Amino acid sequence: MANKTSHQWHFFRAGGFDQVQFKSGDDLRNLAQLDQKLWAALACPTRGLEVDPITLDLIDTDRDGRIRSPEVIAAVEWACNLLKDPGDLLKGSNSLPLAAINVATPEGGTLHARAKQILALLGKPEATAVGVEDIHNSATILSKAQFNGDGIVPIDSAPTDSIKTVIADIVMCLGGDADRGGQLGVTQAKLDVFFESATAFSAWHADAEKDGTVRPFGEATASAHAAYLAVKPKIDDFFSRCRLAAFDPRAAALLNRQENDYILIASKDMTFSGVEVAGFPLARIEAGSGLPLKSGLNPAWAGAVAAFDAQVVNPWLGERNFLTEADWVAVGSKFAPFEAWLTAKAGHLVEKLGTARVRDILAGGTKQSIAELISKDKALDGESAAIASLEKLVRFNRDLVDLLRNFVNFRDFYSRDKMSTFQAGTLYIDGRACELCIPVDDPGKHAALAGMAKTFLAYCQCARPGGEKLTIAAGFTGGDSDNLMVGRNGIFYDRKGRDWDATITKLIENPISIRQAFWAPHKKLVRMIEEQVAKRASAAESESNKKLGETASLAANVDKAQPPKSGEPKKVDVGTVAALGVAVGAIGTFLTAVVGYITGLFDLPFWQLVLAVGGIVLAISTPSMLIAWLKLRQRNLGPILDANGWAINGRVRMNVPFGGSLTQVAALPPGARAALDDPFAEKPAVWPKFALFLVALGFVVSLIAHVAPVQVNQWTRGLLGKKETQSKPAQETNMVEKGSAPAGP
Repeated sequence: MANKTSHQWHFFRAGGFDQVQFKSGDDLRNLAQLDQKLWAALACPTRGLEVDPITLDLIDTDRDGRIRSPEVIAAVEWACNLLKDPGDLLKGSNSLPLAAINVATPEGGTLHARAKQILALLGKPEATAVGVEDIHNSATILSKAQFNGDGIVPIDSAPTDSIKTVIADIVMCLGGDADRGGQLGVTQAKLDVFFESATAFSAWHADAEKDGTVRPFGEATASAHAAYLAVKPKIDDFFSRCRLAAFDPRAAALLNRQENDYILIASKDMTFSGVEVAGFPLARIEAGSGLPLKSGLNPAWAGAVAAFDAQVVNPWLGERNFLTEADWVAVGSKFAPFEAWLTAKAGHLVEKLGTARVRDILAGGTKQSIAELISKDKALDGESAAIASLEKLVRFNRDLVDLLRNFVNFRDFYSRDKMSTFQAGTLYIDGRACELCIPVDDPGKHAALAGMAKTFLAYCQCARPGGEKLTIAAGFTGGDSDNLMVGRNGIFYDRKGRDWDATITKLIENPISIRQAFWAPHKKLVRMIEEQVAKRASAAESESNKKLGETASLAANVDKAQPPKSGEPKKVDVGTVAALGVAVGAIGTFLTAVVGYITGLFDLPFWQLVLAVGGIVLAISTPSMLIAWLKLRQRNLGPILDANGWAINGRVRMNVPFGGSLTQVAALPPGARAALDDPFAEKPAVWPKFALFLVALGFVVSLIAHVAPVQVNQWTRGLLGKKETQSKPAQETNMVEKGSAPAGP
């Protein structure tokens, strides 16, 4: 439903629809009252526009990657409330004067104070305006202060080295959070988690220290346990096989590897570590056998068994050559308390620091000191938020007008004094400069909707050194399409002035001009004739080659040919003769019709013949011109932008005059002097001009002779001075008409 408002709006007409003008701050204040049916667009993406993406993200409050009309209204209202004169937004200035901020409002006063603070931090306390270049890197500004109100304490903001070290340990164990200055630090939540984990880790180690059975090998228990685990599956397998061999001696041969298994590896080069036999038993399987510790071991496991012997067996059981199954069971029992203690591990988050470091941190009392720093930082949260709001206002002061003039209306697009935000740059190709270039992510998906724009579009893959790529859809609204084809190369200049190699990858063909449409059928006819001539020539050449081959074959085998018998008549293929007769008859009928039509034309007076030929040419071109005229009238920017995620609110038409301004065709600059003598130019033929002159002269003479034959005859006789040379019958006729001739017999 349209909103009722007493505000007087001003509109301009462009693109076939009325668009609102922004002439003053009052227009901006009343934007919410403007009927949205009168907006040029209702939504647009936050990427692919020539507007600072940071500004667009600030407008996109729901962070969905799209800007809608309610978000535009909210941004304009917020900026208007913080400025004394909202009309300053229409200037699009890169800097915001401090005097322009409305300090009468609480938020405005806070922003004014923060602006002066930032300028002081930057060493410009006397400055009267704050610019985007001053505040765009708020991380650098905020990092100059010890606290910035985000509740994160970075390492460098700690007052003492001991606290800095503890914060660094917390970041190493739990990971850090980036503060508004971009530095890693700790929050209160991570501080609590770290000290809870440190306390649990210290208590867990205290349990092991109280119970001597937990660490049977003292400080070396962990490494001894690791050596035990490394061989446990293999030793368990060994003793299990030995028990099975004791159960049935017949199984011993099968439990050891078969001879064929050794034959397979014996033919290959083996490594010193014996990894090829890693899957074989640990030692030879025999009933009641112990595990050899010094010799007779599987080469792949000799090193692991030696480490187990050195770290577990020898320190506990003493030097020995074999390990019995009872000893092996005892070893497992020895490590049982340690394994139970490992299962109950607590505080694993700080384990990498080690027990000694964790207990030093717990005894140092740094938790309270860091918590106080975090509290001080949080106390400045309001000031930090004010700095963020100030950056937002400075960016809106610069960029909001560009969005309004390419969203609420399309002033920039139709004014032609600057490119619109959705134009990515200029494509130079085929002697033309195309300014209607839209960035595209998926050409196939884009073309499905953009084809409804009735515009000739060329999708180009653009690339720069270093692998950077870009795809654009370029609209051609001037010239012709004769030399536009897939694979054609050009140069694309983006809005930053950078050049890209551009290659056409896809075309959507539509009429570009009426002139092109006039000649299109004739060019198509010429191409069809050329194709048919080429096909006929190819077919004739093939037939000729075939006949030459047959002739050569007959010549080579002439001595083998049998001459016809004397008196025997030659055979005639009746079917062939009949077919040739039908063909000749058809060709004759066609030629008769064509000759009759042409003869009928030449029976006309010459001026009528010229008009008839012109009428035929016009009749051929008229349908193409009519279709082109209809499509050019329907040429619309809307589907091209809609395919890019916009929500265009009407027909954004591009008529022929406006389209001509979007594509400039190559022309010599004004005042240029050109030497037109081309030493390599082909000599122009005289006969076409002469023939055209004769046709024009014949048309004029024939037309005059048809319209006024008597006057022409009199004029001719008067010119030749032969009025008295009339024939006698004519003279008598004239005398009879005048009543002076003698009466007949």
